[in-house]
Amino acid sequence: MQIKISDHISLKEATRSNTAQRLGIDNFPNSYIISKMQLTANKIFEPLRKYVDCPIYISSFYRSPELNTAIGGSKNSQHCKGEAIDLDDVYSKVNNKVFFDHIKETFDFDQLIWEFGDEHNPAWVHVSYKEIGNRNRILRAIKEKGKTKYIIWDQ
Repeated sequence: MQIKISDHISLKEATRSNTAQRLGIDNFPNSYIISKMQLTANKIFEPLRKYVDCPIYISSFYRSPELNTAIGGSKNSQHCKGEAIDLDDVYSKVNNKVFFDHIKETFDFDQLIWEFGDEHNPAWVHVSYKEIGNRNRILRAIKEKGKTKYIIWDQ
């Protein structure tokens, strides 16, 4: 039996990582983190998927602390808590900007990040959700002198 995170996300999809596989890193969450992933999926992913009425590619959901370190993720990454998901328009009939704008205008969230890309469309969208204490913080990720910098969204 396959564990489901939500109607359209399997645990296998939510924990998939080429880096973890290549490096032999265990990327399996405990039951507490799975419950956080289910909350994030049901508060953000499923309503967004219903809105766009098409599949949405998940480029990153859960990351074990070891995997997060291996890919150079933030020390405080909400991916390690099952509270963050990165979405991409690879399979969609709409672009990432549609995802970003709909989340920004419609959902309660902790952080929403326009990840790189250009002025018209992010390369992907990062969104996180907490059961309590969402900040509705909107950021944009840019590269500055070879490093990722997050700036407050002012649009």
